[in-house]
Order: sequence, then C-alpha cells, then structure tokens
Amino acid sequence: MKVKGQPMRPIRATQDGRAVEIIDQTRLPHDFALVRLETLEEAALAIRAMLVRGAPLIGATAAYGVWLALRRDATDEALDKACQSLAATRPTAINLRWALEDMRATLTPLPAAERAAAAFARAGAIAEEDVAMNHAIGRHGLGLIEKLARPGRPVNILTHCNAGWLATVDWGTATSPIYQAHDAGIPVHVWVDETRPRNQGASLTAWELANHGVPHTVIADNAGGHLMQQGEVDMAIVGTDRTTANGDVCNKIGTYLKALAARDNDVPFYVALPSPTIDWSLASGDAIPIEQRDAREVTHVWGRVEEGSEEGVVLPVRVTPEESPAANPAFDVTPARLVTGLITERGIAEPSREGLLALFPEMRLKAAGE
Repeated sequence: MKVKGQPMRPIRATQDGRAVEIIDQTRLPHDFALVRLETLEEAALAIRAMLVRGAPLIGATAAYGVWLALRRDATDEALDKACQSLAATRPTAINLRWALEDMRATLTPLPAAERAAAAFARAGAIAEEDVAMNHAIGRHGLGLIEKLARPGRPVNILTHCNAGWLATVDWGTATSPIYQAHDAGIPVHVWVDETRPRNQGASLTAWELANHGVPHTVIADNAGGHLMQQGEVDMAIVGTDRTTANGDVCNKIGTYLKALAARDNDVPFYVALPSPTIDWSLASGDAIPIEQRDAREVTHVWGRVEEGSEEGVVLPVRVTPEESPAANPAFDVTPARLVTGLITERGIAEPSREGLLALFPEMRLKAAGE
C-alpha cells in the first residue's frame, strides 16, 4: 500500500541486510517514523510495546526477531531462548506462536553455521506468504461487496480496530476487500470504530484509508448499533487474532458487541483471516487466553496539543479520577453463531468446524474435537 503516494510496508529488511525497519505505530497518526531493529531484544520490545501490532504482523516480526537473534548466536540454546522470549510478548495472537514454530522447525535440523541465512530467508518468505494470503482474502471478499453495490449509493462497511495493512505485511485482512473494491471503482464508505482504549481505528485505520483515498467516517465505539438500526451499515468486516477450530473468533475488545448488534439488525458480519490465524488445537473460544493490558491505556489518552505554547506536541492526558481503578482486557470472543462467514485465502468458510475443514481438509487430524 502507499503512504503519501509512496509504496510502504510496516516491516521490511534494510538494504544493508543487518536489520529490519518498522513503522512505529504508537506515533501514528500525528507522526510518521521508522524504527530500526537490530537485536532480539528490540524485536521483542517492538511487539510488547505495540510498535507493531496485528496478528499477522506480529508473526512476521517474530520471525525476523529469530533471525536477529541467530546472527549473534546460532546455537540450539540461543534458538530456544529467542523463541521463548518472543512467545512471551503477546499471549493472544496465535500467529506469533505459529511463526515461531515454523522458524524452529526450519532451523533446528540445520548446522549452526547455516541457521542465520536460513532464518533470514524463511522470515522473508513468511512475510511474502502473508501478502499473498491477504490479497487472496481481498479477492474473495470483493465478491461480497459487489453483491451489495447499488446505483447511486456507496456500500457502507463497518469495521473495528485495525485489520488493515498496518496489521499485516500488506493489504490487511478486513481492509483488503475494501481496498480492492475501491480500486475497482465500486463506491464504498467505511464506518471506522475509534476502538478504545488504544484507538487503533481512529489512529490507524482512518490514517490508512485517508492515505489510500477511501471515503470513511470515524465514529465512537458505541455508535455502530445505532447506525445499524438506521440502515446505515450494509455489512461489517473485522479481523481476528485467533479463530478456534469451531469458528469462534477472538478479536479486539468490543467486537462481540458489534456482532450482537449486527445479528439483531440482520447486518452480515464477516471476519477476514489468513489461515495461520486459525488455532486448530482449541475446540472453542473459551480456552483462548485474554491479554490483560496496562490500566493506564484506559485511564489516559494521547493527543496532539492544538493551542498554546505546546502546540503540536503529543501528550498523555488523564481522563479518569485519580482514585478510580481501571481494567483493560484487550480482546473478547465472538461465538461462531454470530458470524456470517469467515473470509480466508481459500474462500469463504461457514463458521463451524466442518465449514473450516471443507477449505482446509489437511488440518482434520489437528482439529480439536475431531
């Protein structure tokens, strides 16, 4: 995708071949900055502190993190330490574990002298595979948007959090059908949930859509149900950090409420995901670990000062009483019964064990509950 007309990805290897470069997403939308990662520790911090976020991008960053570790020490002990360190950064997104297991399986049989080069090659391949899967998701989702298109009005799509190209290596998951529809000349308009407490919708999805020229409107998180009641939402498309074998979907906190509102108003509710986001080992969403993040994300907001001596400076502002505690569960689980369909790189699956296995029959032996 593009930033001010220039092709850009949220992660890429540097030209000198000694590091990876990421977009610092904590500084968007007010400041665009690239950060160089040269060590395992820097890669782990980038994931933990959400300089990179989104399940597919977390997986790609972790893969490059293994490479950075093995450039320094390629022993079995170093490989184990790197995988353990990276796995501990974020507990919910399954792509993280998937990427680390893939890297371990690729590198363990190799002699130490060959591991760093192999790690770099495999990390790059994981990134390119993600791009291809997300583009395919867009092709399948495009058909859904085409069916809703009507002369004289745009297709109004509601999304939650950021499942765009900033959350992947390119195209995004939920946004890939939107970008492809826009590029094909189909009028679309996106309702962008702000997505408290970190405001990934307001800060990231809106920034992406604005850069690509896609019409959109940022709304408060609780406005989606009202817009559905008024007939202003034709469909919802969200991403997911982990989908279980039965089609339950774990996504950013607030997704479940949007799915309930969509069901009550007969609005199609789709989830877009590449296959590495499917956790075949879990029978249902009840077993997904839910990340509990720092309460400060709830008690404070960050914003750019518009007036006064500090104009243009980005500062934190407390919005809750000093005496009030805050809880910050980062994700919730939407039951498969509330999902219209799962948009994958192989097609649109019914949100059920058999629906997923119809597209991924090779996973039958791994699917929990079989």
